[in-house]
Amino acid sequence: MTKTMKASEFEANCLAVVEEVAATGETVVVTKDGKPVVELVPHKKEKKKGLIGALKDDLVIKGDIISPVDVEWNAMK
Repeated sequence: MTKTMKASEFEANCLAVVEEVAATGETVVVTKDGKPVVELVPHKKEKKKGLIGALKDDLVIKGDIISPVDVEWNAMK
């Protein structure tokens, strides 16, 4: 849900509004002369990816990676 307030009201209660947005996660739109000027939204922390699944959606496997390769390696000689 979005809350709307006048710029003068925001100026008078700036710190309280910032704390309220952080606590509730509710967006506040500040208006001037009835027109939206600024939108105050809560900060979203980036989730750290763990080691397992860190490359999910970044790597794509193309082709067959399980079957043996028909190429003789120099290491096998």
